[in-house]
Amino acid sequence: MSLDMTNDRIPYYHPTGRECALFERAHDNGLPLLLKGPTGCGKTRFVEHMAARLNKPVYTVACHDDLSAADLIGRYLLKGGETEWVDGPLTRAVREGAICYLDEVVEARKDVTVVLHPLTDSRRRLIIDRTGEELDAPEGFMLVASYNPGYQSVLKRLKPSTRQRFLSIAFDFPEPDAETRVITAETGLPVAQVVPLVRLAGHIRKLSGMDLEEGVSTRLLVYAARLIGAGIAIEEALETAVVQALSDEADVQQALRDLIATIYG
Repeated sequence: MSLDMTNDRIPYYHPTGRECALFERAHDNGLPLLLKGPTGCGKTRFVEHMAARLNKPVYTVACHDDLSAADLIGRYLLKGGETEWVDGPLTRAVREGAICYLDEVVEARKDVTVVLHPLTDSRRRLIIDRTGEELDAPEGFMLVASYNPGYQSVLKRLKPSTRQRFLSIAFDFPEPDAETRVITAETGLPVAQVVPLVRLAGHIRKLSGMDLEEGVSTRLLVYAARLIGAGIAIEEALETAVVQALSDEADVQQALRDLIATIYG
């Protein structure tokens, strides 16, 4: 869990549609928002960008199998020989009228979604059973969640009763021209060196669902570009940031190397 405060620099984000306007309208009207799309396509950066634009703090929670409702709401802790209540990130966000971002919400335990329900309907209320408090979310509080539909399983799937409490925006990897601009802006690598990276990504993503569980993310392309910009040879940069990052299977790794050789000659 981390608290990312806004600052003078707005994190770079290249819009692909009207997602920025939709986020602002959802925020202004107190509506929860669900972002869905593949890993590394820009969902988290989008939230950081919008929080900075709105000049609001954002509490980011990386959801996982062991994340419980108490992790979000808070718990009693022993401090200096006395028991003291300590707010969790969701409670702090509600008290402050901040944004709470639940990354990969489907990974959290089922009791987490139960806690979210009163916050995602007309009540906009957080119920803290341990203290007896019921906090009405102020104007400005916003709940945002994300998940990757490609990794959903029967055991990890948002129930319709939860999904239908959120507005939803679908994300995907940017078009080649947009992805080129994103990587160039993030790394400072010349466009001429970024274009082959983006072309390679397009070929790799065509393998997604067949030989690969998922295509290469824009995030990994940024990593590769940073290595290249730091003087690492292209072959080594791509071996580290793409080949080894995407698969442990020897035949898949070789197929990726063959693609790289095709693009880079």
